[in-house]
Amino acid sequence: MKKIFILTGEPSGDKLASTLISTLKLENNEIEYLSVGGTHLKNLGIKSIYDLKEITYLGFTSVLLNIFKIKSKINKTVEEIVKFNPDILLSVDSPDFTLRVAEKVKTINNNIKTIHYVAPQVWVWRKNRVKKIKKFIDHILLLFEFEKKYFDEENINNTFVGHPLIERNQNNKTIIDNILPKNKKIISIFPGSRNSETNVLLPILLDFIKLMNKKHNEYFFYIHATDENKSLILEHVNKYNFDNIDIVSEENIKSEILSKSIFAVSKSGTVSLQICNFNVPSIIIYKLSFINFMIFKMLVNVKFANIINIINNREVIPELLQNECNADEIYRSVIYLLKNPELIKKQISDCSKTLEGIRSKTSSAGEASSILIKYLS
Repeated sequence: MKKIFILTGEPSGDKLASTLISTLKLENNEIEYLSVGGTHLKNLGIKSIYDLKEITYLGFTSVLLNIFKIKSKINKTVEEIVKFNPDILLSVDSPDFTLRVAEKVKTINNNIKTIHYVAPQVWVWRKNRVKKIKKFIDHILLLFEFEKKYFDEENINNTFVGHPLIERNQNNKTIIDNILPKNKKIISIFPGSRNSETNVLLPILLDFIKLMNKKHNEYFFYIHATDENKSLILEHVNKYNFDNIDIVSEENIKSEILSKSIFAVSKSGTVSLQICNFNVPSIIIYKLSFINFMIFKMLVNVKFANIINIINNREVIPELLQNECNADEIYRSVIYLLKNPELIKKQISDCSKTLEGIRSKTSSAGEASSILIKYLS
């Protein structure tokens, strides 16, 4: 029986991997799996060698403070992968963790094929990383077509498979009309999937909701959670006396709620692609500690935090970062856009055009699955 080890580093990678593996299972159900994964892979019956929460860190200083724990986890993970002896090591996103593991595994056992899903953002920083990757990664699965040139230049095997978050998928719709609040306009809130970023961003977002409630009574807020951080979000929310807020973590319900939202406030990340895909106007927020931000500024190679803005090289979606990431600024930005429908229309139009330019013509999971099958043959 063929074997695949799935290596993720955070909930978004777990979700992405589960979409791919679900498709692969339809093609070949005779594969043995083991993982470092979360609830999405667990729901497919795939065991994780430890809890994903143990390796989810945000920011450079958090990594430095936990450096010995991380090194220990890397070594433990490598040991378990080598012992499992898979035909394929499928690493997904989180390159600072997954690629370190892949490199060590490849050094120990060169017969294990290494496939990395979600290319490191070499167009943002550390361009010299591409040359290093060539030594231990057999194939890279790309989410965006413009990334291809960076890996072609170094003759690294790569395939543009597309991003599953921007596929037009009418399946798995969940009827939620009976649970939605009546006569309320829905605003979706995305505080992030990592506990560390949730702890930073959620108090700011809850203060924003408090400001909204002082001056407006027509809105209902849904906080989009993961199974991993839902209890943490509830702890924060319980400190406030809100009656127009709910927390959702089930994927189909989250998608349906987003589709019915009039606006979204989201942390910077790939979730913004999903928001755009539903034609929902939004703003992007993010905040790092001062030290982390200064290190980030020294390393990055782009002006914007959001992928839509990076592709367009201009601010299509407003970004509130660092000092601007506060309740007052978020409130002002949201109300300004809601009062100016022509700006919302322009943002949605620009986002739609951008998505059309980067959308894969076929199923992302199907394309990625076909590459895995080739390596298993």
